[in-house]
Amino acid sequence: VKDGRVLARGWTQNGGRPHAEAVALGLAGEGARGATLYVTLEPCAHQSPRGPSCADLICAAQPARVVIGCMDPDPRTSGAGLARIRAAGIAAEYLRSPACEESLAGYLLQRTQGRPQVTLKLALSLDGCIAMASGESQWITGAEARAHTHALRAKSDAIVVGGGTLRADAPRLDVRLPGLEERSPERWVLTRGAVPQGWNALPAPDAIRDMEGIQYLFVEGGAGAAAAFLKAGLVDRLLIYRAPILVGGRPGLGDYGLTALSQAHGRWSLVERRTLGSDTLEVYSAR
Repeated sequence: VKDGRVLARGWTQNGGRPHAEAVALGLAGEGARGATLYVTLEPCAHQSPRGPSCADLICAAQPARVVIGCMDPDPRTSGAGLARIRAAGIAAEYLRSPACEESLAGYLLQRTQGRPQVTLKLALSLDGCIAMASGESQWITGAEARAHTHALRAKSDAIVVGGGTLRADAPRLDVRLPGLEERSPERWVLTRGAVPQGWNALPAPDAIRDMEGIQYLFVEGGAGAAAAFLKAGLVDRLLIYRAPILVGGRPGLGDYGLTALSQAHGRWSLVERRTLGSDTLEVYSAR
């Protein structure tokens, strides 16, 4: 940004390179000198066979100021990117931004806890059911809610369902929105047994730490898989799609280890509520 005008924008490209800073600085050209560069994540400080570090690119471009919304926990960069920019005589500030951190939640969790961000999605009737007593479940929610789910699938690296859901529903778990079909995530099933071709086996919720390259994980069902991830304390976000129907069928959540009602309180914070057609979506964040 220079003289109140946005000169260029950049974001990290598919495959991880070039990084956002390299794209933005390349588009800005000589105009970057004396400008202010706003970045979500601390510019990387490590060299790569695929290109120079972003900190070095910034030093060469000589903006007057760099504003960072989130520090990078990667030990190759952590604090070093900020220090290198300052050493080049550029005013660099870390102004913590919760919005930046949320936009990088999967990356940050992978770096600090060795696991992806986990979002648990439940599509429920008003009485908390995911299916009729017969097992029929297509569809609890309407077209708008299902389209919203597909958009979230497109933002995920992998989807997990339970073995019972796989056997009963044979879900495709792909993205069926025009133009986003190629963004369909990897398909995983929570099981210790064999899986069909095109699927991956997840022996236990804790095994998400071994899912290579997965930063954003979507858990779609059923009740047993949902309970297993909750019991393991591995759910970061909870999405409740609620349809205005009463089913009297199969509950959406199994026993996940609570021994007293008091243990259920204080675990979730409502962060979003919206209407999708005749359905309601509530998004909760783990406290």
